[in-house]
Formats: sequence, C-alpha cells, structure tokens
Amino acid sequence: MELKLLAEIREKREKLAKEYLSGVLYGNGIETKSLKINYNIFSKVFAEAGESNLISLSLEGVEFPVLVKAVQKDTLKSTFSHIDFYKVNMKEKVKAEIPFEFIGASKAVKELSGVFLVNIHEIPVECLPVDLVDHIDVDISVLNEYGDMIRLEDIALPKGMELMHHEGNEVVCGVEEPKKVEVETPVVAAVTAPVAGAETEVKAAPEKK
Repeated sequence: MELKLLAEIREKREKLAKEYLSGVLYGNGIETKSLKINYNIFSKVFAEAGESNLISLSLEGVEFPVLVKAVQKDTLKSTFSHIDFYKVNMKEKVKAEIPFEFIGASKAVKELSGVFLVNIHEIPVECLPVDLVDHIDVDISVLNEYGDMIRLEDIALPKGMELMHHEGNEVVCGVEEPKKVEVETPVVAAVTAPVAGAETEVKAAPEKK
C-alpha cells in the first residue's frame, strides 16, 4: 500500500498554527525546502511508515519519494516538533534500520517456562528503495530447549537487502533457563507444652511478714 502525505511550503519566519508541525525536504537533485505538515495526518502516516518505508510526499503538485530521516520531539509533551524528509533516488541504494518482529510460539517458553531474551531489536541494511520493508519476521517456534538461539545467519533477509555492520553469528534472541530462587525455611523455636495428665509441681509464694 502506497503511503501518501501532503506538505506545504513554509515561508521564512512563518509562525505555524497549532495543527501544523515544521519539516524540511532535502536529497537527490532538489534544493532544500522548508515545510509545514498537518500534525494529525503525519502522525497516522508515520505510524505505518516509520523510518524504513517510502512515503509519497506531495508538494506543490509534485510527488517526491521520501524517507523520514529524523524526528524531533518536544521533550516535555513527547509530541512531534520537526521532521526531516529525505528524497531518494529510486535507482540508488539507501541505508535503513529495519526492526525485527518476533512471531510464533517457543516450546521452551510455553512448556518449560524459559526466559525469552532479545539481543538485537533491529538491523542496519542497504537496498533499493523499492525493496524496503517495515519489519522482518523472526519465527521463534524453533526455540525448543533451554539454550536454543537464533543468529543473524539463520534469518532470511528480504530480496535485494544486504546486511551492514554485523557478523552473521551474532545472537538475535534465545531462551534461558529461569533462575532458581532459594527460599530459606524459617527456624521455629520448639515450645514444650505440658502433657495432659502429668502432675505439675506448684510452689507457693512465701508469705510476707
């Protein structure tokens, strides 16, 4: 599904209305342009595209294939404040971080109560823009015993995609045996109760003179 986003040119020193956020468009064969984008529409598109899916950015009647290269946020409100869009050349490879999505059920986790651990959440790749994907599936149903692991070399990358800056034997995820917690048994002092029927010697208190 093609993701589309409409942007407008932001004039120099233009104060933006509350429903807009600022942005910039730069990249192959174009001059850098200051933008303004509807906040709510961008939020919905970005939720699907992330930073690894192409967006068709419409500006002054022209469609630009872009990637979101940087996102700035208001640290107090955790809202978007500025977006960098990079125009790509569809015939040149781009670099992107692709997140893993872990699917399936691990027998070691489900039946043995093993602890599922993730070492690598996303990987840097290089490919043509048309070959970009929003995630890569990792099937954890192969993890059947404690100590089972999935390495990068075990994962089939999508067509046209090349791995960057990582060794194939790096561990992506695995299952460990849960740690045993030793619980100390509290020592209870023995209390000797008088046996029923036994005679108990009672000494009278001395009389006061």
